Amino acid sequence: MFFKLTGSSCSGKTTLAYAAADRLGKVAVHDVDELGVPEGADRHWRHRMTEMWVRRALEYQDQGIDLLLSGQSPLGEVLAAPSAPLLNGIAVCLVDVAAPARRARLAERDPGRWDTQAIDAFVGWAAWHREHALDPSYRPDVIIDDGWPEMVWNRWIGWNAGDPRWRTELLDTTDRRVTECVDQVEQWIIEQRSAHQAGRLTLGHGWAS
Repeated sequence: MFFKLTGSSCSGKTTLAYAAADRLGKVAVHDVDELGVPEGADRHWRHRMTEMWVRRALEYQDQGIDLLLSGQSPLGEVLAAPSAPLLNGIAVCLVDVAAPARRARLAERDPGRWDTQAIDAFVGWAAWHREHALDPSYRPDVIIDDGWPEMVWNRWIGWNAGDPRWRTELLDTTDRRVTECVDQVEQWIIEQRSAHQAGRLTLGHGWAS
């Protein structure tokens, strides 16, 4: 399966991914940024990287290993990646944090790097993620416009908020201990694996048909 921890910066995605993976068997963990982020990285770049990681997940899939990936691509981008239907299962979790905590974390992690406008952009991106996780019809232009032309958006454009395939786990890390959040990620993965094995995973094989 392909597991994705998504969300805006400083929500705790990477920390949770590596900690959860240490508790689980047959899962490889990676972060999108581990390959480096070029100056001026945009949607086009993010879309191509999403497809690259989906293909990496397919390589792991052939070995009987799941991929747990942290990065900022939301569910809509994962589903639109050209190779996504070849995955035997997809599950996405939005790792979120309240705006004041995100601002504080950004200032602590990268002192002086971000001006007010840049930090506001991170907070705005987080707010969009929350709405997208609940409703596929909410501002799809945010990820579609000026994107990589190979993306297959019509796989899900037209779905509504009640479609069972449109499912993103929500994890708010605000004022919560890291271990508690890791527990939730671990339990989420266990539940998604069980649903997949039982044939109940809504984004299992054939979801795009």
